[in-house]
Amino acid sequence: MKPVDKALWYIEAHSNAPLSLEEIAANANVSKYYLLRAFSAATGLSIMRYLRGRRLSVAAQRLAAGADDILSVAVECGYGSHEAFTRAFRDCFGMTPEALRAQGHVRNIQLVEAILMGHSPVVIESPTFKQSSVLLIAGINQRYEGLESAAGIPSQWQRFNQFSGNIPRQINSTAYGVCYNTDDEGSMDYLCGVQVRDFAALPKEFTSLRLPEQRYAVFFHSQHISAIRGTWNTIWNEWLPQSGHTVVDAPIIELYDQRFDPMTGNGGVELWVPLA
Repeated sequence: MKPVDKALWYIEAHSNAPLSLEEIAANANVSKYYLLRAFSAATGLSIMRYLRGRRLSVAAQRLAAGADDILSVAVECGYGSHEAFTRAFRDCFGMTPEALRAQGHVRNIQLVEAILMGHSPVVIESPTFKQSSVLLIAGINQRYEGLESAAGIPSQWQRFNQFSGNIPRQINSTAYGVCYNTDDEGSMDYLCGVQVRDFAALPKEFTSLRLPEQRYAVFFHSQHISAIRGTWNTIWNEWLPQSGHTVVDAPIIELYDQRFDPMTGNGGVELWVPLA
């Protein structure tokens, strides 16, 4: 797996934690020197400038959506004070956090979008087949306008993980990433959640989703999570056309059980494709 892809995933998945170049490089299994030059060659950007830009862009989107507490947004984006956050925000966007929240949109600023990680086809094992019963999934939902913007999904998981261990009526520790409501432009809803017994007493930030009974082809993505797009590419463009199976318009599921380590991105994830 390319070190830059690992670095991109680690930045998105740990966007509200204090991150150093040393830590990012260590998790990409390369030296700081290597990562600085590899990242610049691959993206044309400084890795730490990209990190700052991504954090501030996420903050800008939250403020435009009406976030109540600017300091909370600042802290979640890695800033220790309102003053430091305001200074960095103004340097990046030319306006204060208060002014952007008041205008309620980000159309007049240049956001730093998440860079799409590599997705070359990979070799996959044959799937198993599963008839799933009804699943009640609750968690954090976000709408992604176009496939490219979905590169921000790791930071969505980070927001959801803040609720870990405190979700009412949670059944087990297995987490689900559910892709649904896809339109003709490729926009989609993505829900980070867990299975619950019912939807009572959920946090106000949560979305609830009832998945009906469905037959799935279940693939196992064993590589680092940053390579997941390569596995999806192989499923859609190589396995399915040759399989004789018919895909139906139903939610697609990523299942993260005890094998997956959210801190490193290793361990593997199941990919469920709905079949007729």
